[in-house]
Amino acid sequence: MTARFARTALNTAIAGLAGAALASTSVSAQAAQTVTVGHTTSDNSHYSVGVDAFKKTLEELSGGEFTVEEHPSGALGGERAMIEGLQIGTIDTVITSTGPLGNFVPETYVLDLPFLFADYDQARCVLDGEIGQDLLDQIGNNNLVGLAWTENGFRHLTNSKRDVKTPEDAAGLKIRTMENQMHMAAFKEMDVHPTPMAFPELFTALQQGTVDGQENPVSVILTSNLWEVQDHMSLTGHVYSPAIMLASPVLWDSLSDEEKGWFKQAAQAGAEATRAEVSRLETAGVKELKEKGLTVIEDIDKSQFQDAVEPSYSVYTDQYGSEMLERIRNSECLTGS
Repeated sequence: MTARFARTALNTAIAGLAGAALASTSVSAQAAQTVTVGHTTSDNSHYSVGVDAFKKTLEELSGGEFTVEEHPSGALGGERAMIEGLQIGTIDTVITSTGPLGNFVPETYVLDLPFLFADYDQARCVLDGEIGQDLLDQIGNNNLVGLAWTENGFRHLTNSKRDVKTPEDAAGLKIRTMENQMHMAAFKEMDVHPTPMAFPELFTALQQGTVDGQENPVSVILTSNLWEVQDHMSLTGHVYSPAIMLASPVLWDSLSDEEKGWFKQAAQAGAEATRAEVSRLETAGVKELKEKGLTVIEDIDKSQFQDAVEPSYSVYTDQYGSEMLERIRNSECLTGS
């Protein structure tokens, strides 16, 4: 009897230990939460470089509590569709240009005004300072969470028809733009026909001749292989294109304060990595595009383009006033004082 009871006790103990181990494994598995990151550029783009840094930092800070899953190339939809997904919680985080963001947070339209910034130093200074934080706060009031300002770069014009050196050269071209009223208004001032469409549709539209050209930073033109369906590029630098990492309020509200800190640190690491890649491609990318056969017009009198699009500023100021625009223009970042 004693032996039998001993065996029973032993078996019970083993079962208990096994159950505890299984329970522990189950808890660990549940604790590892996958965070989706969507964007529309390719998996070798500057956005993807930023995602890698975000992933590494978040997973290290959380000790594996969070894992990151990237969905590039518009796999989760165009930028506007992904922002809508954030609002309802079907997507966790998104890296997007500010192009469609103004449809959700009108205050950000100011960043899409042409020739607002002269160079990267000015733009990054503004976005990393008080003005940038104020805009992130405004985003937070619109059922979205702004984690960090990141970057696309200065936008340039490409087309399949002809060299563009002056605004007059661009007249009559059908150019794909983002779904952004500021950009569309600027191109209309040059007698260009702006055609808004989601980025995942762009390559096919260029290939089929639905549009003559498009405008994007060097980083996007190169890594999205737009040089395969375009012949001419003009380094107009007409708009500085920031990007932003957004989070779903559904995800955000589920996080502790410590976890929110991890996400913000990781997003900032991603932004820094993205900016470094944009800076690299701004020089190396132009050279590579030339090698791939794209005719690049570098000697551009930007003042002609600036004068041509100046009336488009009224589209912004008539609706939203000039307060934020003047704050940016009078900031130390732009005046140097």
